[in-house]
Amino acid sequence: MSDHTELTISVHPSTASIPSTTWNALASSGGENPDNPFLEHAFFLALEESGCATGATGWQPQHILISRGDTPIGLMPLFLKSHSMGEYVFDHAWADAIERAGGNYYPKLQSSVPFTPASAPKLLTRDGSTDTRTLLLQASEALAERLGASSVHATFVTSEEEALAAGTDWLVRHDTQFHWTNKGFGTFDDFLDTLQSRKRKAIRRERREALIEGITCEWVTGNDLTEAHWDAFYEFYMDTGARKWGRPYLNRAFFSRITETMSDRIVLMLARDGADYIAGALNFLGADTLYGRNWGAIRDAPFLHFELCYYQAIDFAIEHGLKRVEAGAQGQHKLARGYAPETTRSIHHIVHPGLRRAVAEYLEDERKYVDLQNRELADYAPFRKA
Repeated sequence: MSDHTELTISVHPSTASIPSTTWNALASSGGENPDNPFLEHAFFLALEESGCATGATGWQPQHILISRGDTPIGLMPLFLKSHSMGEYVFDHAWADAIERAGGNYYPKLQSSVPFTPASAPKLLTRDGSTDTRTLLLQASEALAERLGASSVHATFVTSEEEALAAGTDWLVRHDTQFHWTNKGFGTFDDFLDTLQSRKRKAIRRERREALIEGITCEWVTGNDLTEAHWDAFYEFYMDTGARKWGRPYLNRAFFSRITETMSDRIVLMLARDGADYIAGALNFLGADTLYGRNWGAIRDAPFLHFELCYYQAIDFAIEHGLKRVEAGAQGQHKLARGYAPETTRSIHHIVHPGLRRAVAEYLEDERKYVDLQNRELADYAPFRKA
């Protein structure tokens, strides 16, 4: 096909309006299954069709698709938003600043996986083309102008997307997560052997005490997942989410939908006391990474959160030969448990020139702080010195 074939750019008000084969091929650089479960057509479709991410909840899909002739070549998952909730990259201060000056921050455009702080490409192309990625950025800018949006944000992007955006007028932001890396461990004890003695003892004590009252843990995945499992987990999720954060974003229908379409990507870790489930942690499975997402409990038990969310995840990764565990947003307490600091990235296009200048200055200082903090945190990692 000639490079001069006409390009078309379309904006889609739902994931359902884009064929799953088209979406997944772009999300996996031409393959069938994206490496990252959160990029799958089925995941976005479940969020939208369950009513979690819709215009009614402030997440109106505006997915950008670029085609050359009849061939789709680029996709940018995108939402028109009327708030900043469920993003995990906080811009409330930016909204306050422009609104105090008499402007409007909302609506804005947001390229992200709703309610999911996991890094994954947002500029999806069939062949990794820099030109196509640039076109996607430009198309989102044009869409912002047409819709009267104050800005475009792409959060938890890749380092390649950061570099591309930094070469334009987009701004770059850094933050920190904590990830565990599998260094060829055969057992959990092999991992512990890389830690300082007092850290090994502390983790062993936490694991003993988490299960001291006869609590057991189990992994449920694939065809073994049932509605009864989700009924139990949803009770944990709602109880803990309502107490700790005030607003759980996912509804019960979402969990049923993802089980129907992507059960092989789900690993539900449940804690049981006798016949009763008392806590659970939801994970998603990538090609080489386990992604920890949601946790909840209806009974307090010492260190059970650490056991289900961190140690069981490490056990699973070792047993299945995975390279990494990404345990979600924030949490310096993960450092003492063998999870190391990693930089996360987001990119931002701000239309208002005054706000852009102010944010650019702030982000320059913030990046320096985050980079310094990550180096200092790495020095406090619990690993034995070589």
